[in-house]
Amino acid sequence: MAHKTLVFVHAHPDDEALLTAGTMAKATSQGHRVVLIVATDGAAGLASAQFSENLAETRAHELEISAAALGVSRVVNLGFPDSGLDGEAMNAFSRMPLVDVADLISAVINEEDADILIGYDPSGGYGHPDHLMIHRAARAAAMLCSRAPDLFEATLPREPIANAVKIAERLHLTPRGFDATEFANAWTPRREITHTVDVSSTMHEKVASLRAHASQASADGTVRTLAVLTKLPAPIRKLLLGNEYYARVPNSSMRTIA
Repeated sequence: MAHKTLVFVHAHPDDEALLTAGTMAKATSQGHRVVLIVATDGAAGLASAQFSENLAETRAHELEISAAALGVSRVVNLGFPDSGLDGEAMNAFSRMPLVDVADLISAVINEEDADILIGYDPSGGYGHPDHLMIHRAARAAAMLCSRAPDLFEATLPREPIANAVKIAERLHLTPRGFDATEFANAWTPRREITHTVDVSSTMHEKVASLRAHASQASADGTVRTLAVLTKLPAPIRKLLLGNEYYARVPNSSMRTIA
């Protein structure tokens, strides 16, 4: 088997743990080179008071621990300011010129002579402005490369998530003001997912990656996704986290910066 170089582009420290950690660990275990680009410093992430000071520095350290657990060969921190959920700050990553971000990503791809690039789906998962920027920037970067990589977009199947959110809303398990209809267009319809990666063999590494991001597993008065995922019983963990999902982008679609 010919070894390849894969470049994963993520918006914030901890996104790699949630979406692609199992795939990254599986690739490194098979002898492939894995490079991780993280666009923002994560300083707008929700965290408890104990992490509020120097959160960006804390999250950079957590990213190093996560990457080591996954066997990542190189981590590139672009260092843009985290946009937060509203993305209103003028210097926010989501407001950066697309070409500037794409240039930085394509430079790494060219340096690595990468074979595969992984970005985000057109919905930006759940619509975070930084995730939407990653979607656009990865597609633009693929076109700028001296040797175009195969482009995949990390995602989740839309239908089970939308259904689960509806049930949670009916049972009054969602926060005040929560709108389940927002998930009707989140992530990717199952029929459009082209690749499902079984990551059960690298579940240990994936959980280690999740646990590395301790700041994002804590928030005063709220329940965090990372905290829940790291405490799941092994059978439920395998059911929920045992597969990771991707949609391959045909060359013709790369020119559509959605």
